[in-house]
Amino acid sequence: MNKRDFLAGTALATAWPLVQASNERPRRGASAGPAVLTIGGDIGQPNRGPLDPQLEQMMVKHGVRFTQAHALTAERLHRLPAVTIRPTLEYDQKPHALTGPLLTTVLAEAGVSAQAAVQVGLRAVDGYRVALSLADARSYRMIVATHLDGQPLSLGGLGPQWAVYDPETIPAFKDKSLSERFALCPWGLYYIDVTRA
Repeated sequence: MNKRDFLAGTALATAWPLVQASNERPRRGASAGPAVLTIGGDIGQPNRGPLDPQLEQMMVKHGVRFTQAHALTAERLHRLPAVTIRPTLEYDQKPHALTGPLLTTVLAEAGVSAQAAVQVGLRAVDGYRVALSLADARSYRMIVATHLDGQPLSLGGLGPQWAVYDPETIPAFKDKSLSERFALCPWGLYYIDVTRA
């Protein structure tokens, strides 16, 4: 066999899967890049398939289950309309600017109406989970914070996202101690489960 023909054939065989992959179109609404937030449960616009029990070990260990979900990248979250709140944080007892989209805006990406009668489960990377009604999250103006004082939230700190509200503007929380005000605000947010109320 001619060495040049062999090399050309090998190059074509090696490149063919890449050509095929580049011609495949991602599912409608699928995100390019790694997901930093996944929304599962009763959603109307999934862009990914079921949980992979071998490759999504943290979700499995936290008891997360879904047959379809909506995955969001950091880039997609940053393109959503953002709001800024300025709560005094329990960690250093100082006011800080937290910026990110409203939780209702994030859920709308997955096809969940802001008026839906659903419960929302917010799961953090350390396994902490809180549940509240979407009506409460809406009335609290809860955001999915991506930035603290203008800097991106980092994994290992309070990020990559923090589901948070300004408790000083909410009658049910403003008279509580700082340590009690943020009980419904998991930092390190990575998964949201939506269930019918």
